[in-house]
Parts: sequence; C-alpha cells; structure tokens
Amino acid sequence: MNDPNHLHASLSEVHESIDTTKRKIGWRKIFSFLGPAYLVSVGYMDPGNWATDLAGGSKFGYTLIWVLLMSNLMALLLQGLSARLGIVRRRDLAQANRETYPKQVNIALWLLAEIAIAACDLAEVLGMAIGLQLLTGLPLIWGVSLTVLDTFLLLYLQKLGMRKMEAFIITLVGIVAIAFLIEIIMAKPAAAEVARGLIPHFTNEEALYIAIGIIGATVMPHNLYLHSALVQTRKIERRTEGIKQALRFNRIDSTIALNIAFLVNAAILVLAATVFFKTGNSNVAEIKEAHRLLPGFLGNAAPVLFAIALIAAGQSSTVTGTLAGQIIMEGYLSLRINPMLRRLITRLLAIVPALLVIIIKGENNVDALLVLSQVILSLQLGFAIIPLIHFVSDKKTMGSFAIKPLTQMTAWVIAAILIYLNIKMLVNESADVFISGHWLMKIILSVLGLLFSGLLAYIILHPFITRHQSSVSIQMHPNANIIKQLEIPSFNKIAVALDYSANDEKLLAYAIGQGRDNTNYLLIHVVESAAAKLFGNESDDFETRKDAEQMEHYVLQLKQRGFDAEGKLGFHSRVKEIVRMVNENNADMLVIGAHGHTALKDFIYGETVNAVRHELKIPVLVVNL
Repeated sequence: MNDPNHLHASLSEVHESIDTTKRKIGWRKIFSFLGPAYLVSVGYMDPGNWATDLAGGSKFGYTLIWVLLMSNLMALLLQGLSARLGIVRRRDLAQANRETYPKQVNIALWLLAEIAIAACDLAEVLGMAIGLQLLTGLPLIWGVSLTVLDTFLLLYLQKLGMRKMEAFIITLVGIVAIAFLIEIIMAKPAAAEVARGLIPHFTNEEALYIAIGIIGATVMPHNLYLHSALVQTRKIERRTEGIKQALRFNRIDSTIALNIAFLVNAAILVLAATVFFKTGNSNVAEIKEAHRLLPGFLGNAAPVLFAIALIAAGQSSTVTGTLAGQIIMEGYLSLRINPMLRRLITRLLAIVPALLVIIIKGENNVDALLVLSQVILSLQLGFAIIPLIHFVSDKKTMGSFAIKPLTQMTAWVIAAILIYLNIKMLVNESADVFISGHWLMKIILSVLGLLFSGLLAYIILHPFITRHQSSVSIQMHPNANIIKQLEIPSFNKIAVALDYSANDEKLLAYAIGQGRDNTNYLLIHVVESAAAKLFGNESDDFETRKDAEQMEHYVLQLKQRGFDAEGKLGFHSRVKEIVRMVNENNADMLVIGAHGHTALKDFIYGETVNAVRHELKIPVLVVNL
C-alpha cells in the first residue's frame, strides 16, 4: 500500500515517530499501538458532556442512559472508520477532503470544522474556569481569562514527544475515572432502575434537545479529524499483514478508551439521577449547582472530587482540541502557522463569547452556553461523517481494506439518524422565529438552511456525480518542476544592520561572503537614545556622536581592506529605520543578526528580524549570533 502521491504527512512533527515494526511480542506489541484512542476519548468526557449529562440525569432520571450507550456505539464505529482512513491511506480526514472536493466546498467544510473547534474549546474554557472556581473560589471571569495560559502547556508537551503526551492525557483520564468511580460508590444507585434506562424512549421535546446535546457532546466531529491523524504517529509495516495488524490493535485501543469514556459519562448521568432527580431536585442542570448540593447527599469529599475531575477533563480536552485545530487548518488550507499563535487564536475565539456572556448575563448562564456548544457540535457531525463513509468505502483508494457492505449500511444508518435528529431539532428551535420573529432573522435562517442543505446534499451525492478521481483542489505543494537553468544572483549593494557589539565582526564576514569584487557594503545602525528618538537626525547627544564615530571607524577599516563601503545612521523606530535606509539606498540584500531571544525577551525588546523581513522585498540573510 505504498503511496507515491503522498504530498505531506499529517502532524509531521510526530509522524511515524513511534516505531511498531521492531520485534515485539505479546503485550509489548499491543502497547506500542495503544495511545491515540485515549487522546480521542478525552473529547468524549470534556466539560461539555458534564453539562448535558447533568441536565439529562437531573431532569429525566435514568431514562437517557440509552442515548449515551447509542452514542458510544456510534463513536466506536465512526472512530474505527477514521482510524482506518489514516492507517490505510495515510491521510487525515481534512487531507482526504482537500484531495476530493472542489475548493469552494473545502472552504465551507473548513469553516464548519473551525466552528466545531471553537464550540469545543468554549466548553473546555468554561469547564476549566468552573472547576477552578469550585476548588479555589476564583471568580469565573478570572478563571476564563487564565485558561489562555494552558497554551504553554501544550507547547511543552509537544517538545516532550508523543509518548509522554499520551501518558499525560491517560493520567488525566485516570483521575476523572477514579473520581467518579468513588462518587458512584458513595451514591449507591439502584442497578435495576439504571438498567431500565437502557430502553430507548423520549418523554418530551426538552428531552430530545438534551439528547441531541448528549450526542453532540459524545460523537464530536473534530475527533474524526484527530483520530485519522494520530494513528499515523505509528510507523507500521506497509504490507497487507502489517496494515491488518495495525487495524486490529487500533480497534482494541478504541474499544478500551471509548468504553472508559462511556462509563464516565454514564457515571455523571447516574450520579445526577440518583442524587438530584430521585430527591426532587430536578432543576439541577448546572455544574455549580450540582457541586453545591453534593455535600448534603454524599459528604464533603464529593465536591472536591467533582471539581478535580472537572479540571482534569477540561485540561485534557484542551490539548487534543488544539491538535485537531492544527490538523484541520493544515489539511484543508495547507496553512502552517506558529503553534502558539494557532492556540491563542483558538483560545481567544472561545474566551471572548464566554466573557461576553458572563459580563452581560452573569455567571448563572454559562451552563446554558455549555449545552448550546454541544448542540453546535452535533450540527457539524454530518459534514464530517458523510465524507468519511465515502472515503473508507472507496475500493479505488482503500483496496481490499474498504469497509464491507454491512458496515457501510450501519454507518449510513448512523449518519441518517444524526442528520434527522439535527433537522428535527433545528425545525423545533426555529419555529418560534418564523412565527413571531423579525423578518431579517427569518431571511437569515432561511438562507443558512438552504446553504447547509445544499452542502449536505452535494457531499452525499458527490461520488455519484464524479465517478473519476478528482484532482487535488487545494494543493499542499505544487508539482515538482525539472530544474533547467539556475541563474546565480549577483549583489551590487549589500546592507548590513550592525548593533555595535562583538557580533558586528561576524555580520560583516557573512556580508562579504555574499558579495563580489564590485559590491558596495552599506553599513547601517539605528541610534536608540532618548534624544535620538525625540529629535531624530537633529539630535546631538553623547550616544549619537559616539555612534557616528563608530560608524566612521567601521567604514574606514573596510576601505583599508579594499572594500567599497559607506555608513548610514537611523533614528526613531528600529524596524522602520532599517527598512527605510535599505530601500532609499537601493540595497539588493540585507544581512541582519538574530539573537535567539525567547518569547519573553522578544516581547520586551521587540522582534526586529521578522518585522524587517516582512517589510522588505529583497533577500534577507539572518545570521544567528
């Protein structure tokens, strides 16, 4: 199953970083594959699940346990399909979409996937903030603001490697599972009543809304993107037997991890049903309210365990949500940005609406926002599931590993159920708007409904519309060109940005190395005294005079060595002055030094190199000092 058209690896930093091909037997062989599904499973027990599970358990007792079970069975199948895509085709779901659909469709799918990531991150932000408040008393608005700091945790984990990241996540999953195991033992639910909750039925429209929220909180679209990429962190034998083995062990991985997630979700719902619904507290649909009432039923240890588990769930989900965001952006757009910047953007998209809700409507409305985030996730499911089913059913790309007709039929039934439930919920929720809402809202909802329906119909019918293999719609890299002739550039004027330190000698040496006999060297330096910044070239303070003397000294030394050199001083802004002097003197190359500052030092002193490089249209040689 070698793939000569493989353009770029998914999660390239850790792609095939764990070698499973070395001779291992028994459990050691299985353990080399275990891990990806645990990172996926945390999305099935994030704080968004807590809100929907608590609402379902406290309002309807054990009657919605069957929804959790159904969601878990759906998740097992769909995550298995996602892993199959990554193992067999070595594509994540975003890459496969990019190679299949037209550019406009991919842009739409990318936007929907980003909305799903933002909704998921919103749940994590609120969950972490609520957990911190419950444990320490920190105001919710401060907790939400502090969640931006976990950006640095993800970057640290990425540096440690995939195995250590997986160990960290598994530890957090273990904390959540153990905390709820203890709480369930303390609650002592009636086993017979819990078992009756496995019989499918709805009591009213509100139960349907919460059930869809539970499904959205359980089977999440970003997890399908994530799983198809994470399985590619394992280096496997690309022969038929090696692929079969990888599929088998990943099936074991998914079964264990997702069943743990199911038990955690079931424990939350059963806890709410036992402690609140059965005692007449059926309005406890909020995490904070549940935490407040727990001591009266289970003792003082219960709320502490509850808060710790909530923080662990939120933190673990944060890491995997960021990885999914990276996969989606790189896969659809071939856009690679700094991981910290990507994380900050994602986190701010979640923090801003959370802060607005807290500021405008108060802390008591955050749980409604949590449930809404899960319903938004559910609405995105069809746009991830349908392409996935098409891809793993395609014998042209999957070969003998294409899924069997029975599996295809089951997957399509699941997709149909999810789409039907979403349409039913949308109709119910928008009915009031069409009856008594403003005309503008009616138009907006109608247009959005048509666009969603049209996109959904297109991706369903696409394989039947285009029988042949589509060309790559958004290429990650252009096709390789044959090198015919190399034109070696000749630099007539090379500018050198000097900082008047021991590093200047190295900068000048690199500049001369790029030049020729007739090259002119333009030495530039920006005076940064207070007087220079205030008065510019009219300043005549001590630092300006000394800088001018130093420049003359440098120019004289170069001329004595036979080089054509001149010097210029700049004032005011360092970046703007370097760019101005380079452009005004028609330099065709700039040599500048990079000091390797940390992010903190760059924030304090300014990040000159990148700012200058983006302003210039000529080659910039950056010398590490």
